[in-house]
Amino acid sequence: MIISSDFSLKKYNTFGIEAKASTFVSVTNETELAEILQKHHSEKPFILGGGSNMLLTQDIDRLVIHVNLKGKTILEENDDYALVNAQAGENWHEFVLWCIDHQLGGLENLSLIPGNVGTTPIQNIGAYGVEIKDTFVSCRAMNIATQEIVTFDKAQCQFGYRESIFKNQEKDRFVILSVIFKLTRNHHKINTSYGAIEAELTRHNITHPTIKDVSNAVIAIRQSKLPDPKELGNSGSFFKNPVIPKATYDKIQSQYPDMPHYTVSETEVKVPAGWLIEQAGFKGKRFGDAGIHQHQALVLVNYGNATGAEILAVSKNIQKTIFEKFGIAIEAEVNII
Repeated sequence: MIISSDFSLKKYNTFGIEAKASTFVSVTNETELAEILQKHHSEKPFILGGGSNMLLTQDIDRLVIHVNLKGKTILEENDDYALVNAQAGENWHEFVLWCIDHQLGGLENLSLIPGNVGTTPIQNIGAYGVEIKDTFVSCRAMNIATQEIVTFDKAQCQFGYRESIFKNQEKDRFVILSVIFKLTRNHHKINTSYGAIEAELTRHNITHPTIKDVSNAVIAIRQSKLPDPKELGNSGSFFKNPVIPKATYDKIQSQYPDMPHYTVSETEVKVPAGWLIEQAGFKGKRFGDAGIHQHQALVLVNYGNATGAEILAVSKNIQKTIFEKFGIAIEAEVNII
């Protein structure tokens, strides 16, 4: 292990924000992780994965541990299902493509989501009608204080919309080491009903899509809407889609007949935060080097040298305006550091 001081995190966060860690170390196995946690037991370390779901607004004046555990394997399989284990430091999109190459279905709708495997249960990431909880079996995690390794099953993770126990009761208490997924071997449950997947498949004259076809469609849609973090700093969707009372939706919809929504229950609907932001006039706007992407209003971007504080100010301006205009509070999906 190489322990560095005054370490730049610019390449370790997808927003490309210049911020420094007072101390930084990258761990490649569980023994190293336990050793560094034990050595620095009196400190509260900052656990860093793919850096894709955070906005750094300041330097981190404590130990930053980059979780760089690698490896993926099929634990067991039969004609119907396979159990697949992936280490926390595996790139999520590369893992999804690896599963598809092995004819394993269930994650194809989650193609091209930035970040690493280890952070996916924390956020219960989701896209195009699929969430991690749909295929999640369990995860192994190390207790930061004691270095004890604990296994969490699906029920224990308490998954919700972009929520889990790791964002609530167990926040900052565990480092996720690996995740096990249950994926289909045959008779894949193809899900094309959400978003523009069907339209993309129709454009290519695909009537009986494979899991690879769905993945390709999702990739094409995301690439057409979302900027590549390597080219334009961003963290994907910055805000959660708010769930509101149906009565509130009906009231707003009377003024905006084309307002999209997704039914959650008899009394609640989910509305796209991107639509709200666009209606408020923010899509494509730029405030210095901080701004809102021209093709997807849900994505805040760093045009070059924006600080985290400047991007945060833009996000708060959006939240304030949306609440004043619609009476809807939208929450950040990204972790503000």
